[in-house]
Amino acid sequence: MSAKKNDDRKSVVILDASKYALTLIEARPYRIILPASLRMVVSEADSLGTTSGALVPLDKIFVDGKGELIHDSLQEVDPEQKLLTLDSGRTVQYDILILATGLTWTGPIAFPNAAEEVQEYVKNRREEFTKAQSYVLVGGGAVGCELAGEIKDIFPNKAVTIVHGQHLLLNDTYSERYRRRVATDLAKRGVNLQLGEVATVSDDATSVSTPSGKTISASLVLKTSGASGPNTAFLRTLKFSGALTDAGFVKVRPTLQLVDHPDIFAVGDIVEWAEQKQAFKAQFHAAVVVKNVVALSKNADAKLKNYSTMFEAVFLTNGKHDGSTYLGFLWGLIFGGWVTRMLKSRDLLVGRFRKDAGL
Repeated sequence: MSAKKNDDRKSVVILDASKYALTLIEARPYRIILPASLRMVVSEADSLGTTSGALVPLDKIFVDGKGELIHDSLQEVDPEQKLLTLDSGRTVQYDILILATGLTWTGPIAFPNAAEEVQEYVKNRREEFTKAQSYVLVGGGAVGCELAGEIKDIFPNKAVTIVHGQHLLLNDTYSERYRRRVATDLAKRGVNLQLGEVATVSDDATSVSTPSGKTISASLVLKTSGASGPNTAFLRTLKFSGALTDAGFVKVRPTLQLVDHPDIFAVGDIVEWAEQKQAFKAQFHAAVVVKNVVALSKNADAKLKNYSTMFEAVFLTNGKHDGSTYLGFLWGLIFGGWVTRMLKSRDLLVGRFRKDAGL
């Protein structure tokens, strides 16, 4: 099946979830709000696993309905023909293409692509957390720390252990003072921290071993080291030779255009940029790309806006009522539970993301 251009409007194709012909290609009929996903897989709290919660329907994403939503996945990009081939066999032409395909996640938030499988996945995960009497989380970055807090909210008397390869939680993007603060906050809730210990996780494991000789057992062992890499396999072709780093991230100009393909933009976690991969960064990417797409569609020689990295920041929840915030300017500002609760912990940004989707 082929979608042919039949007018003079510029076709702007956006992958993954307004006088322009806009097309959004997304495998699911909704967007999963990742900042809310850890709470969603632990329990039924706040009804996050519904389309009135963290599963945000995309049917109202276009202003006044001016756009097309295609439920499919990308198989191939032909930059010479400006043509996308989807898994279904359908082809879609574009004038400007925006790639926002995100990361491939591991562990408890490795959601399946098929919409009908997501609910079953969430149900099974909740059952795992409920049945387990103790938990080992391998990876003490943001995913591991936030998951520990969510578990302690629902199961305060069950043992939670974080195993982390560095001697402090998170990574050295953040100040030592802040990283120690995060550890103290988790320890106060009874989370056991095994720092400076590297552990590997196998499927269905009930224990992990470390090079120092420690064996740590639990009913449920989870890999919480984050993503396995960017979702950019469709660019590993001769036509996009040199477009990706060895790790699979997309090389971009400061305008967020692909280096050798100025009609293709990339935003979000797939972008090769010296900054931490975080949901709110994608919003800043998008603001730049929107301005550049509008300018480029009017004038091929238009001067485009450059993306500038902001200071690093993290809003780290510790369950629904606590957390800590780090803003990496001046000497590194740290805020505690009240600020973090207001900014993120209470609703995990669900209200904001739903508003952005027209809901």
